[in-house]
Amino acid sequence: MLNVIWLAIVLVAVLVGGFTGRLEAMTEGAFTTAKSAVMEIALPLIGLMAIWLGMMRLAERAGFVQQLARALRPVMRRLFPDVPAEHPAMGAMVMNMSANVLGLGNAATPLGLRAMALLQKLNPHPTVASNAMVTFLAVNTASLQLIPTTAISILAVQGGHSPSNIVVPAILATAIAMTCGITAARLLSRWRIFQTRPDADASAEAGAVSDAEIAVEKIEPRVLTAAGRWALAVFLLAFAWMFHALVWPANADALPAMLGAKWRHAQFWPDAGTGLRVLKAFSMLAVPFLLAFIPLVAALRGVKVYEQFCEGAKEAFGTAQRIIPFLVAMLVAISLLRHAGVVQAVTDALRPALTAIGFPPDLLPLAAMRPLSGGASQGIFVDLVKTHGADSMIARMAATIYGSTETTFYVLAVYFGSIGIRKTRHAVAVGLTADLIATVCAIAACRLLL
Repeated sequence: MLNVIWLAIVLVAVLVGGFTGRLEAMTEGAFTTAKSAVMEIALPLIGLMAIWLGMMRLAERAGFVQQLARALRPVMRRLFPDVPAEHPAMGAMVMNMSANVLGLGNAATPLGLRAMALLQKLNPHPTVASNAMVTFLAVNTASLQLIPTTAISILAVQGGHSPSNIVVPAILATAIAMTCGITAARLLSRWRIFQTRPDADASAEAGAVSDAEIAVEKIEPRVLTAAGRWALAVFLLAFAWMFHALVWPANADALPAMLGAKWRHAQFWPDAGTGLRVLKAFSMLAVPFLLAFIPLVAALRGVKVYEQFCEGAKEAFGTAQRIIPFLVAMLVAISLLRHAGVVQAVTDALRPALTAIGFPPDLLPLAAMRPLSGGASQGIFVDLVKTHGADSMIARMAATIYGSTETTFYVLAVYFGSIGIRKTRHAVAVGLTADLIATVCAIAACRLLL
């Protein structure tokens, strides 16, 4: 399906751009985007992937991944019945979902790429997306997110009051969209048009997966000693104090006073800005906490942290190298579409119909661009906030849409490109279904709650 979609995007963009006189802008945009895809996305992604794949390796060696996967086994077995309960892919998917829920996008992508690579080992048709892969992408494109930090930050920077009010609408929208996306993945997998049909030239690779390929390495980390538990307790207390100091800055240099007679003057109770400060503190501390906590526990359990981190980071370069062609192809096509003015033309044509059904026409460019391009959709979102004001309903709706939807085509290109999947089956339909439902639910939730 991606073959047809990509060709349609390019042809429509070139034809529309030719009739509207925008061919020069389209050409310049295509070359700029191709350069940006490699220099500003793929290459920096190597560094991010090296960090998080190294952390993933340490988390596996310390037993975190196995424990987390074991705790969520009942849910994961229902979502992914084709994946063995103890397979490493389960742990990688759990880590990816956890990063998405916490809003750690820079960690979610590398962990998701690792999960796809592990799912590929279970795939009997190496060039065709399996049901587990499509379901996993449905969860990613409509991932439940507790704190849409980027959307909240943009509203706050533009002078919005209580920008964290969008948290509850975003949670509702993503929860409903994820449920519908998973349901769509299950239902569409049964349609004849989406049945698995391996490529003719891949028949030699499409045999059954051997036991060796799905063998699970038994990792038995050392039990924490009493000294290790004390060290961990001190570390957690230190981060608890950092969190407290960020939420109540007045107490940051008041620790000696709080231990003495002046403890009554310290601030502990919430005020008008406490909610936003909690969100900011969480977003500031989440990554440093993980970067220190995982190696610390791994070291306390006898893992050679430097060696294992480097071993995991080795996978980063090869993965990034594989996704570059797919990334360039998709982003250039989207750039052509954007510079041709297709999205704005469709918005103008549909404005009367959208108004009639209660969909704010000003939000259509954002809703249409969000599945295609993260950078372009963020630009549209910022423009909406500046035009209508950070406290307007349009801005709040736009923030909720931005925080509860995903760049579906980017995710498809990167995740499937990294493992050589050519037939995506129903993945595109599932991803767009989740995005559409999230957009509708975001608007409805804002009207209901805000």
